[in-house]
Amino acid sequence: MLSAATILTAGLATTVVATPQAEAITMQEYQQKVQNNETLKAQLAGVNEQLANVILELSDLTENQIPAAQQAAEDAEQNAQQAQQLADATNERLQSAKQDKADLEAKIEQTGADYDDAKEEVANLARQSLHGSTASDVMDVVTNSTTTEQFVDKMQSEAAVTRSESNAADDAANELSTSMNRKERLTAIENRITKLKEEADQQAASAQQASEDAAAKQASLQALRDKGSAAREQLESQKSSLTTQQAREAAEIVAAKSQIDSYNTQNYGGATADPSAGGQQQVSNGGSSAVTTPSTPSNSSGNTGSASGMNYSVPGSCPEGSGFCYGHSTGNTVGGSAYPARQCTLWAYIRRSQLGLPVGSYMGNGAEWANTARSLGYLVNNTPHVGAAVVFARGQSVGGHWTADWQYGHVAIVERVNADGSILISEGGTGFSTFPAWETLSNPGAYQYVHY
Repeated sequence: MLSAATILTAGLATTVVATPQAEAITMQEYQQKVQNNETLKAQLAGVNEQLANVILELSDLTENQIPAAQQAAEDAEQNAQQAQQLADATNERLQSAKQDKADLEAKIEQTGADYDDAKEEVANLARQSLHGSTASDVMDVVTNSTTTEQFVDKMQSEAAVTRSESNAADDAANELSTSMNRKERLTAIENRITKLKEEADQQAASAQQASEDAAAKQASLQALRDKGSAAREQLESQKSSLTTQQAREAAEIVAAKSQIDSYNTQNYGGATADPSAGGQQQVSNGGSSAVTTPSTPSNSSGNTGSASGMNYSVPGSCPEGSGFCYGHSTGNTVGGSAYPARQCTLWAYIRRSQLGLPVGSYMGNGAEWANTARSLGYLVNNTPHVGAAVVFARGQSVGGHWTADWQYGHVAIVERVNADGSILISEGGTGFSTFPAWETLSNPGAYQYVHY
C-alpha cells in the first residue's frame, strides 16, 4: 500500500537560443527563387548551352535540392533518436517490473503468498499512534493526516485507541480498502510485464524503421552532394571558356556556394559554452558562401581604425590554433570549443582557421569581434577582403535582408569581393537552414572587418 511509483522524466538542456522549426516555403520565397534563377539565366546569355546547364544545375542543387535534403535528413535523424529514446525508456520500465517481480517472489518464498504487507504497514502506524508518536510523512500519505490526533480521528472510532494493535490495524486496512496480498500483487506485476513487453517490442521495431529512414535520407543527401561535386569539377574545367565578365562572375559565385556547402559534410561538433565567451545570436534569414584558396601575403598593415585602398592577398600562413601570429597574440587558448554549435561565432572561427588566418577562442559575441581584435593587435578597418571577419553591430541591418540580433550582433566571413563592389559572405546561425549559409551584401562599407 505504501510503495511509491517513480516517474522518470527526460529533461532537455536549456539553450540560450531556440532553433527555429522548418516551415513550408512561402510564396515570396518561391518568387525570389524564381527571380534568382531568371537572373542567373540572363547572366549566362550567350554561354554554351551545355555549360550553362551545368551552372544552372549546380545552382539548383546548392540553393534548393541540397538544403531540402539536408532538412529532411536532420528531421529523420531527430525522429530516429526520439524513437530510440522511447524504446529505451519502455525497456527500462520493463526491467524494473521484472525486478519487482523477482523481489516479490523472494518475499513469497520467505513468508508466503498470503502475507498482507499493506495490513502490516497500517499495523505499524497504529502502533505509532498508540505509543504517542509524532506526525510522519508516511501517515500523511495513507490518511492525509498531519498529526496523530487526525490519524486517530480518521479511524472513525475513538475506541480504536484502546483496541489491541491487531484490531486497530485490521479496521484501518478494511476502511481504507488498500489491502492487497502478495499473490494479487504478483499477478498485477506479471500483467504489467506482459504489456510492457509488447510496447517495448513495438517501439524497438519503430526505432529500427526510423533509423533506416534516417540512413536513407542521409544517403540521398550525400548523393546530391556527390552530384554537386561532379558538376563543380566540370564547371571548373570549362570556366575558362566563359567570355564575359558577367558570366565568369556568376559561374564563380555558383561554384563558391557549392564548395562552402561541402563543409556541411564535416562534423563541427558544438560543445556548449558560456554565452559570454562564445557569443550566441540567432539570425532570421540568409544564404551560403564560397571558398577561396589562400595565397601568399603581399604586405601587412598595422592596426588602424579605418583604411582605404588596402591591397593584399589572404595571408593564409597562420597554423590553426596558433597563439601568436603576424606579430601579435591571436587570443587562441582553447581552439573553437568555447563557441556554441551552429552559431555565427563558431563558423567564423572554423572558416578563419581553414584559411590559415589568426582567430581567437574568446572573441566574444558577434558584435564584439572588432574591438576584441583591436585589443589583441589585429588589423581592423572598413575595407572588405577575402578571409576578413565582417562584424555587424547589435541591431545593424545585414545588407537590408535582416537585422543582426539586438543583444549579440553578428559576425561572418568575406568569401569574395565582386566586380560591382558587393561581397559574398559565409555565416553561421541557428536561423539558417544550413551551416554554413551565405548571402551577398551590396553595402560593404557599412561594416567593420577583422583582417590579421
